Amino acid sequence: MISIIKKELKSYLLSPIGYVFIGLFLLIFSVLFLGSIFFSQSVQFEYLFRYDGTTILTMLVPILTMKMFSEERKNGTEQLLLTSPRSITSIVLGKFIAAAIVLLITEIFTFMYFFILKYFGEPSLSVAISTLFGFFLLGLAYISFGMFASSLTESQVIAAIISLVVFVAMMLIPYVIDIPEMFSLLYSFDKFPAGLISIPEIVTLVSFAILFILLTIIVLQRRKSVK
Repeated sequence: MISIIKKELKSYLLSPIGYVFIGLFLLIFSVLFLGSIFFSQSVQFEYLFRYDGTTILTMLVPILTMKMFSEERKNGTEQLLLTSPRSITSIVLGKFIAAAIVLLITEIFTFMYFFILKYFGEPSLSVAISTLFGFFLLGLAYISFGMFASSLTESQVIAAIISLVVFVAMMLIPYVIDIPEMFSLLYSFDKFPAGLISIPEIVTLVSFAILFILLTIIVLQRRKSVK
């Protein structure tokens, strides 16, 4: 699995996708950060992630995940991947972990805004850490679904559109109909910017990620058996 992680990290960092994801995230986040400081007069680090960060994540994760498996199918290398000595589980987990590392790198860069905010006020370090932890779990949930969408089609564009539509729907549905908090990823994330790290929210986000990792494995297993 380590070799898969290294291979996927190289594909992200030696191609525009990784830099586009990190660069666009930081660019948009920086613009919103400046607006928050100079127009809203807010020095709450967690506020940026609750409203702006989740929107950016919704828009950019499809870029990060769209090529995971769809590129393999389009280039005709999927058969080599599925028949390699490595298990499908290790392949899926390797790709997932590589994308998670790119997300983690992005989050580490965003922590510089916390130190900038300390110049203007006294943001809470514990709340900032709680927020980043919850945001990372939310990102893992998004990545897992994006990976699943990529396993369904050979078109990167279609994979990205599927992910984007589902992510936007998950953002809007709670405003349209009442749903239990345990079924909303954003409801689960809401506790973290409040400085609360509770087991039910962690279980919800992690369970969502595990579910779509397993579904991706099932899709690939079925495709392997057919071929």
